[in-house]
Amino acid sequence: MVPRKSNFRPFSYRTKVFLFSGKWIRNSHSYHHKYKEVITMLSRIVVKIGSSSLTTDEGGLNLDSVAFFAGELAGLRKAGHEVLLVTSGAVAAGFREIGYETRPKLLHEKQASAALGQALLMRAYQNALASHQLKAAQILLTRMDFANRKRMNNANMTITELLKQGVIPIINENDTVSIDELKFGDNDTLSALVANLVRAQQLIILTDTDGLYTADPRKSPDAKKYEEIHDITDEIYSMAGGAGSSVGTGGMRSKIDAAKIATRGGVPVFIGKANETGDLMKAMEHSGKGTYFATHLSALPVKKQWLGFMSSPLGRIVVDPGAEKALIHGGHSLLPVGVKRIEGSFHAGDVVEVVNMDNERLGRGIVNYDEDQLQAVLGLPSSQVIGIIGEIHRLEVIHRDEWITLK
Repeated sequence: MVPRKSNFRPFSYRTKVFLFSGKWIRNSHSYHHKYKEVITMLSRIVVKIGSSSLTTDEGGLNLDSVAFFAGELAGLRKAGHEVLLVTSGAVAAGFREIGYETRPKLLHEKQASAALGQALLMRAYQNALASHQLKAAQILLTRMDFANRKRMNNANMTITELLKQGVIPIINENDTVSIDELKFGDNDTLSALVANLVRAQQLIILTDTDGLYTADPRKSPDAKKYEEIHDITDEIYSMAGGAGSSVGTGGMRSKIDAAKIATRGGVPVFIGKANETGDLMKAMEHSGKGTYFATHLSALPVKKQWLGFMSSPLGRIVVDPGAEKALIHGGHSLLPVGVKRIEGSFHAGDVVEVVNMDNERLGRGIVNYDEDQLQAVLGLPSSQVIGIIGEIHRLEVIHRDEWITLK
């Protein structure tokens, strides 16, 4: 893929107001870079800041960095944006204070570091934002909060009320109870899930590099930066490396994963750097130091968001090429005749993952059969199904209304 000139549209409104030639005009559909847009409270922005941007290389909070980012967030807020912050840094902030010489490796040591560090992190943010007459509130989440739709909706209502009251929600993973197997990955995934949940107009993921390059710019002088990416392909993933710094856990790959989740949910993404006053606003205005990930999709319904990115599949269904085509391109439901085999233990109403014969993930859906029922009828035409297992709620294995394509 060759990097191309950007035509990214940061966010969309039902009604826009522009200043052109000294006159205010309204336009419901068009956008042009000559117009100066008046920012309204219709814009909801999620900003994610990683550990390496907030702490020193040795560990511990860099209060100057916290103050800088607080000023950048305040700039967005005063311009009329609703701002949510997803932050990392609790473990990095706390491990020195608790007495460890290096970032701990054992789970209980990391959780203890997070317990101390989270208090330090929030106090630093609250003090820094208070100097801009802003209040901050703490929200700690885990993957299980997103896997449970009731808890997810409760979190959304809390965030909505905080924004209504003019408070900046500061969201972090609850590291004191999370286990490594279910962690978000330096909160990149968490920021994407939050952006989709609150139907944000943009997700800004800040890191210590100014975007995605065709090669490592520190090693290859011919490396070119991607200004805008429309499709996150395998080639794009090949550009991403491993984890970044010694105090962080994420890398560019986890940020691309986050961009894929957010853009699939209709939220455009910026991944890049903010190290000078006004950089965060420039990221909003499409002149930031980074790469923009565009989306042409509408925001997913909450149920589809939960199904695709937040639920925990309890089984796997392998389908034949005909069923794959029907699901991906035909918009059809999955019938027993297209099922080749099943894996795992599940009941009707559970979420399952669907893969093709090459083990490529196609999507997720809510299954209408218990595991033993489906095992008894897989590969059979619909005319034979009821005669074998009797009365069922739905003939379809997965109805198209309870399916999301993830390929």
